Amino acid sequence: MAQIQWFPGHMAKARKQVQEKIKQVDLVLEVVDARTPESSRNPMLDELVADKPRIMVLNKQDLADPALTAAWVQYYQDQGFAAIAIDAQHAKRLQQIPQLATKLMAEKIARKKARGIRNPMIKAMCIGIPNVGKSTVLNRLVRRNIAVTGNKPGVTKNQQWLKASDNFQLLDTPGILWPKFASQAIGMRLAFTGAIADAVFQEDMVGLYGLTYFMAHYPAALKKAYHVTDDDLNEAPHDLLVKLTKSQGFAEAYDRMAERLIFDARQGKLGRFTLEKPGETDADAE
Repeated sequence: MAQIQWFPGHMAKARKQVQEKIKQVDLVLEVVDARTPESSRNPMLDELVADKPRIMVLNKQDLADPALTAAWVQYYQDQGFAAIAIDAQHAKRLQQIPQLATKLMAEKIARKKARGIRNPMIKAMCIGIPNVGKSTVLNRLVRRNIAVTGNKPGVTKNQQWLKASDNFQLLDTPGILWPKFASQAIGMRLAFTGAIADAVFQEDMVGLYGLTYFMAHYPAALKKAYHVTDDDLNEAPHDLLVKLTKSQGFAEAYDRMAERLIFDARQGKLGRFTLEKPGETDADAE
């Protein structure tokens, strides 16, 4: 099976930029995809961010399994992070982020006020891998379309400071992937949800991964979307993909059906789903 890997040169540059700027900020907003919370975290960023206070922002909660989203928020809180699930596209719960930031910085703000600074500025760096909605989060917070957005990975290329309020300033950063995934399952999850450019993976491979997962965890979604039966769900995933290819009018173009499945999942046509659970290893998920 081909390995999914992607590390453009601009991402190496972005990593260096984060390293240079981290000392200038008070805290970090780490934006992840609520459908793949842990897989959409860049392990390199832990080293770069070091001990800065962090808010885990689980974006795209409207597309994710609500029960598992709640479990992930609790998981990150148990890890010592502040955590919140949001839908940045529709600005749901977004204004709770500045409130969390103020709470995290309460002691530092108090010290600055004691020195005569009336309205201390909170500076936050916003980090995340491509296509988790980071720029949309920033645009909603500053109430202007300043950060460049796009429904494809790698849109943001440069860092820029954005003013969210008189005392809350945000540093946008490019989405950064890492050179090698710890497991192929991580690459599959990221490809299925759109964090990796479609040109670098095989649709049939990723579509089959998604079909296998939905057969095991969200069979009702397949029944509703493609009129799959209980007998169909007892078949091998590859055999079901072949059957769907024909029933959906793609003749023998299996890659077209796989592409359709990926598109439908990303657009929410298969309902809300999450591809991993807190504390679950890749071996457990298989």
